[in-house]
Amino acid sequence: MKPLLSIIVHARWDDEAKVWVATSGDIDGLSVEAETVEVLEPKITAAIADLIELNGIVSDLSEIPVYIMTEQVSRVAIPQH
Repeated sequence: MKPLLSIIVHARWDDEAKVWVATSGDIDGLSVEAETVEVLEPKITAAIADLIELNGIVSDLSEIPVYIMTEQVSRVAIPQH
């Protein structure tokens, strides 16, 4: 296993469920959701801390940076001529 130097988390808005859903390809088992990004962030870091231990991940670093990338689609109406 290559050393884990950072974790990239993708947070997407689920319009049907009305929640942000966060997942990552860098750490197995991460799936967290919350109503706002502000509520989501501490849930992500807590889940990652647990998953680092559960997955037996070791690192020479004292902390691993977590990048939370949010994705949301907005729509703009096209004026009718």
